[in-house]
Amino acid sequence: MSGSLTVRVLRRLPAAGRTGACRGPAGLRAEPSRFLSSASSGSMNVFNRDMKKRQKQWSAALKDAHQYDYLRDEVGSRVANRVYDIARTFPLALDIGGGRGHIAQHLNQDVVQSLFLTDVSQQHLKQSRRTEIPTRCVMVDEEFLPFKENTFDLVLSSLSLHWINDLPGALRQIQQVLKPDGVFIGAMVGGETLYELRCSLQLAESEREGGFSAHVSPFTAVTDLGNLLGRAGFSMLTVDVDEVQVHYPGMMEVMTDLQGMGESNCAWNRRSLLHRDTMLAAAAIYKEMYGNQDGSVPATFEILYMIGWKPHESQTKPAKRGSATVSFGDLSKISQPPDADRP
Repeated sequence: MSGSLTVRVLRRLPAAGRTGACRGPAGLRAEPSRFLSSASSGSMNVFNRDMKKRQKQWSAALKDAHQYDYLRDEVGSRVANRVYDIARTFPLALDIGGGRGHIAQHLNQDVVQSLFLTDVSQQHLKQSRRTEIPTRCVMVDEEFLPFKENTFDLVLSSLSLHWINDLPGALRQIQQVLKPDGVFIGAMVGGETLYELRCSLQLAESEREGGFSAHVSPFTAVTDLGNLLGRAGFSMLTVDVDEVQVHYPGMMEVMTDLQGMGESNCAWNRRSLLHRDTMLAAAAIYKEMYGNQDGSVPATFEILYMIGWKPHESQTKPAKRGSATVSFGDLSKISQPPDADRP
């Protein structure tokens, strides 16, 4: 592992238009985050899914593949914590894009009695860690869930959904395979992820080559998530944000670890190669703009967490409009003493 892990919890929603913005010199912005309009009914063909599968297969074949699991394990533990926050035992759960079991290793049979672990990479599933939860591994593309409706009590996903072209369609499928009153708990990479790398590459490429192209994949903005979950049919929504910051010796180590994680860019409009001079310039800019006093450089991962429930009649519902018995105008009188007690 090249990096050391540092956690910064923000628990905030970014201002409109801030997602994906370059935190560099004024006037320079990173590639825009993937925007999903509420009026859009079709999927976006942003990512080469076959390439993403090959990248994950390649990363899984590395002799030291487990050394690149630090980010997935950290986020998986936070997703698991959200499962423990629900006072319920889930008889059957589904983990979408679960890899080597980064969430399952933090769970036990007191909360999940049986688990389906899925991933697009067969090699990752073969390397899944043993847990006390009876687990069945199935190779599944996250965009096409081969399960019947109303099957699972709990659906989980960690650091997988940001590679999906049809995110609204995937969320609808998740809602369909859940039983009524079932819950979906997921985590995905957000729009401000790797802003240091984006800006350094863009500055270097603009200086050396007279323009820049996309080198980091576009991501979904946190401000879109609530709308997407609501459109998919979920109720009682929760969306929050963390930042996980990892420190590396330099920019080259950042890119090496991303490749080892299987998280290299697979967007159709990516530029596969960079000139050597541009890479060296980007590494120098990275260290100059964002470097720490000890010589290391940070890489920031914005993690978006989402929780949504499949509707059920037992769930709490908002009161009907006009059913209130107290006016807001009367609130100021609540703390006032009766007339008889006044001096």
